[in-house]
Amino acid sequence: MLNFDYYNPVRIIFGKDRLDAVNQYVPEDARVLITYGGGSARRTGLLDRVKAALGDRTVFEFGGIEPNPQYETLLKGMDMVRREKIDYLLAVGGGSVIDGTKFIAIGSDYSGDPGELLQLGIGSLSEETLGRIGSVLPYGVVLTLPASGSEMNNGACISYKGGKPLVYSEKIYSQFSILDPTITATLPKRQVANGVVDTFVHITENYLTYPVGARIQDRMAEGVLQTLIEIGNATVSDPANYEARANLVWGATVALNGFVNSGVPMDGTTHMIGLELTVLYGIDHGTTTGILWPAVMEVCRVQKREKLLQFAQRVWQICDGTDDEKIDLAIRKTRDFFESMGMNTHLSAYGISRENIPEILEKLKEHGMTAMSERHNVDLEMSGKILEMAL
Repeated sequence: MLNFDYYNPVRIIFGKDRLDAVNQYVPEDARVLITYGGGSARRTGLLDRVKAALGDRTVFEFGGIEPNPQYETLLKGMDMVRREKIDYLLAVGGGSVIDGTKFIAIGSDYSGDPGELLQLGIGSLSEETLGRIGSVLPYGVVLTLPASGSEMNNGACISYKGGKPLVYSEKIYSQFSILDPTITATLPKRQVANGVVDTFVHITENYLTYPVGARIQDRMAEGVLQTLIEIGNATVSDPANYEARANLVWGATVALNGFVNSGVPMDGTTHMIGLELTVLYGIDHGTTTGILWPAVMEVCRVQKREKLLQFAQRVWQICDGTDDEKIDLAIRKTRDFFESMGMNTHLSAYGISRENIPEILEKLKEHGMTAMSERHNVDLEMSGKILEMAL
């Protein structure tokens, strides 16, 4: 097992009818800014329920945070924070709203260009940048879409200057996150399927690398993957199935809160290429992971061989055939699982052909993504092969 530090201060409030906990954990004298996305929180009545739970507190609203939150939009949120003297944020939404709220929280009292807080890859902010951060606004979360894990981690992905850089800091953990599976019941099937697939890929990006003797993390990963396979179709087709949806909501959080990815290698190839597909062609983030991950497994099967065999045997219970046949079947079953929930796992279905690959590779080069994967060996040539395989 690799060395690691683990820290996570987020209070999780899980289950049915937990929205009133907002009143317990938001300070009574807070000037609260509720952040949300495109309006579904209002249409479903959730926004009114949140405001009712906040009682007599002074409450403001900032809506319109886009999927793949835009830097310029979030600057407007920072302006509102300063203008209205906001001292607490409450994100009501999924990963994009939470990510945008994190950036507003850390950028509102930054003495410089907030774009300096954004960086390629997961790394520490420079001492100079850290020195320009004043107070970071505390915030809570009411989760509406299980997928990103942002409700319990310290990273955020922001659309900025044609890319998707990260802000990553221990300063931006939420104080609490309310995970009520019933709140997610009104989601469209497409978004639920995206959430299942994105969660599956979050887990496998840390699991399907190379063995480091991290038995606990491996067993946890396998448990989440098997659960997703068991409940994926059920929660997409039947949103009223509380057991299935509850397991998806918690699984999505566990997939990226540090439990599974501490002490193990990580392969971010799928997400890095997928982010370029989202920016260039507007494909849903979860969909890009479903398209790319089977192709990544195939192109990188030699370096992932030991873990792919473990994946085949432990997750898919494939015990017969040669080792190569087991890996082939595990990759095919993964693709079939994604497609069984209504997702098309080929780029051609979204109007992308070989002619588009140079444009994607140029963006990867521009953003420094030329040595990806757990082995740092996925260069532009290998990325091209992955994209070809995904057509």
